[in-house]
Amino acid sequence: MFKNMIVYRIAPQWQVELTQVEEALAKAPFLECGATQEKSLGWVPPRGDAHGPLAESVGGQWILRFMVESKVLPGSVLARRVKEKADRIEQETGRKPGKKESKELKDEAKLDLLPMAFTKQGSMWVWIDTASRLLVLDTSAQGRADEVVTLLVESLPGLSVSLINTQTSPQAAMSHWLATQEPPVGFTVDRECELKSADEAKAVVRYARHPLDIEEVQAHIAAGKLPTKLALTWDDRVSFMLTEGLQIKKVAFLDTVFEGTKADDGGFDTDVAIATGELVKLIPDLIEALGGEAESGVASAAQAMAAGAAPSSAPSAPARKTAGGGMVTGPREAPEDTDPESAPF
Repeated sequence: MFKNMIVYRIAPQWQVELTQVEEALAKAPFLECGATQEKSLGWVPPRGDAHGPLAESVGGQWILRFMVESKVLPGSVLARRVKEKADRIEQETGRKPGKKESKELKDEAKLDLLPMAFTKQGSMWVWIDTASRLLVLDTSAQGRADEVVTLLVESLPGLSVSLINTQTSPQAAMSHWLATQEPPVGFTVDRECELKSADEAKAVVRYARHPLDIEEVQAHIAAGKLPTKLALTWDDRVSFMLTEGLQIKKVAFLDTVFEGTKADDGGFDTDVAIATGELVKLIPDLIEALGGEAESGVASAAQAMAAGAAPSSAPSAPARKTAGGGMVTGPREAPEDTDPESAPF
């Protein structure tokens, strides 16, 4: 649970009960793809129980699970079927299909093939911490996160979120930690990183299972290479990979986390309690290590509303409203989707 993380801040004006979330999610349950349906998405019971609740609370932490199913239709197979149809038209009429007709043939071929296509499924854990106003998605792929956040904002009236945006960029902070060999308080630098040059050459240097407190790494930083990934450990309890876009990957809970637990202390509630109990402390420490949180669009708008003033005409982040009346905002520049294939769908 939560092997990767993209973290959002929930605007303070959003105050709902778990029952309201359950009712909203029940309007968009996951259903398997129909015969000619390419993709289906929705919510499933987090515990895996048939007909179970779509929103669970464990120790006050809300857990949801998002599911996607898509049909696998290779491009080469589709192209062959389109060619067969086009060849048949040419044989029967003596003419080749035009551009518009070719597009129609492609749509027809897709409808022919979809009922026979294999399907693949993937799911994503979603964690809502109402006390800390955090929305955490179990993915490191920004494109996947955007899809889920959009559905959430449209489903939950008034929900407004923004990507966590820090005063110091992760890339600048990682450069400083590697150049000075001084990690932030409470963190240690592990044995993996990736450095990339900013020039046209885009040269990349990767270290794996290798000490990073060496002059060679400092020389790369001095030469202008910038870290895009850096392995860190927090409080000797959780190890992870921090990326330049503030995605948190390869989350692993260390043995110290499980001290005092029994071998049979497994199950959904235990897994959620352990994961959220550690991450709810790690996330603010990481934000602090990056200079603290920069003001987000939703936060500044909420503060302005509370003060009875109009929101600033120059928001710190772009924003878009949704049909549900909510808003999604983020840093001025969206983080790069560094590893779009890392998500299970």
